[in-house]
Amino acid sequence: MFRVNPDNLDLILLEEAVWVLVGEVNLPSYDFSLSQFFACRRPWNRPEQITAIGRFGAVTNYDELYQQLAADGIFLVHSPEQHLLASELPRWYPLLEGLTPKSFWFSEPPDIAILEQTIGLPLFLKGSRQTSRHKAALSIIRSSEDYYRAIKAYKEDPILHYQDLVCREFVQLRPVPSELTEKIPASFEFRSFWWQGQCVGAAQYWSTSYDWNQQEQKAALLVASEAAMRLNLPFVVIDVAQTITGEWIVIECNDGQESGYAAISPFTLWQNLIAQEKGLFGNKKLG
Repeated sequence: MFRVNPDNLDLILLEEAVWVLVGEVNLPSYDFSLSQFFACRRPWNRPEQITAIGRFGAVTNYDELYQQLAADGIFLVHSPEQHLLASELPRWYPLLEGLTPKSFWFSEPPDIAILEQTIGLPLFLKGSRQTSRHKAALSIIRSSEDYYRAIKAYKEDPILHYQDLVCREFVQLRPVPSELTEKIPASFEFRSFWWQGQCVGAAQYWSTSYDWNQQEQKAALLVASEAAMRLNLPFVVIDVAQTITGEWIVIECNDGQESGYAAISPFTLWQNLIAQEKGLFGNKKLG
């Protein structure tokens, strides 16, 4: 995460339908050149007030940035409060209880005995916003030794040290073929983008070879749709996965503005989003 200067952002009107505020972050999974595939213009006489989708990565100064842009008549699709609701597990979890693994969060790491009583071992450890690059040793906790080793690393990790600590029930997910690495084992997990309550893109989360069939896609998106409806946000990402028993659960939620595309086609996602804004959204591909 990093700070963003509004002067470094490019405001474009996409296909005369959607305002987008763009800043490249130099990540292939996130950056996408809209102007190469869609009609984009930069009107010098834009309306005094507009609402824009931000695509400038995960930032540390969203609140400040929102206020600076609002002073210039540019309102991001999510207010600072909505941004936190989409991004922080302690905010979204109460709305999604029952769709996602049982979770507790702490401003300071609790004693392992408390966690053994409330959740049990193994458990899944993460920051309130994210993991640290999916490192398994910092996430999958099977013993008190694992826990205190991870806590020490959390305090020194540049991604995790500022976040509240989240402890989640460990749920075994359906595995998919993948190489053995230091990362969390890849599972049958999918990312979905929801714009104004409609799914505009969905595909596999992990960069390995797997896919869902029509029945699995329908069941997964049914759970994701319920989560998106409960959150009631303009642009939200819902990650869902299938457990080894066949149940679909919500793994994570994020602000669609700062989320990477995973295996979703950026072109198709933006095509669907534009079509929805123009009232043309129908039975389009979601990949």
